[in-house]
Amino acid sequence: MTAKEKLPHGPPTADTQRFNARESWRIFGIMSEFVEATERLAPIRPAVSIFGSARTRTDHPYYALTEDIARQLSDAGFAVLSGGGPGIMEAANKGAFHGKSPSVGLNIDLPMEQHGNAYQDISQGFRHFFARKYAFVKFATAYVVLPGGFGTLDELLEVLTLIQTKKSRRIPVILVHTPFWTGLLDWFRERLVSEGMIRAEDIDLVQVIDEPAEVVTAIFKHYETRGFLPLPEEHELMLNL
Repeated sequence: MTAKEKLPHGPPTADTQRFNARESWRIFGIMSEFVEATERLAPIRPAVSIFGSARTRTDHPYYALTEDIARQLSDAGFAVLSGGGPGIMEAANKGAFHGKSPSVGLNIDLPMEQHGNAYQDISQGFRHFFARKYAFVKFATAYVVLPGGFGTLDELLEVLTLIQTKKSRRIPVILVHTPFWTGLLDWFRERLVSEGMIRAEDIDLVQVIDEPAEVVTAIFKHYETRGFLPLPEEHELMLNL
């Protein structure tokens, strides 16, 4: 019997029908996440999304560095968006919470490790990673990426992919802490660029900055000849994100 002949045939079973019905109704739950997030977060501009590890301890230098960056961004007029959990996310929310601008947590429901931190002026819940990642991109004026694991790298590479393919507008993508990122960027150049997987100029989509004040300065510099809101052509682009 071929693989094709082994495929199920005939009318769907009762269990299959119930599963398909649940899948169909699940679409409405996903839609509601996008709608609710858009209504709550759209007025919060300009905003900076900060990514980083949930596992960073409160006594780690990365935590203090993130808190300092977020506080300076908040005092400079930027709302700060984080994943709302512990580690770097908590540090980002804590710094913004004690600053002048809103601290926003985009919280995700997980079966184990994540819990919301206490430093959120606005807390928006998500059940689906892709809806949450959309919010990080949709409402950000800049991305600041601290050291992290698979989740952080996933968010960073998705942002770079969207900008590279012109599905999202070009905004600052700032990596913080040179020793952590040097190996990855060297690999980008030595493997991805040299083998033609990306263009040499794609490396310029990211900046590496270590000082909190310089992070703020780099974001202002990007927007010094224009406002923070999307330009008309960028607004149209973001509608099709």
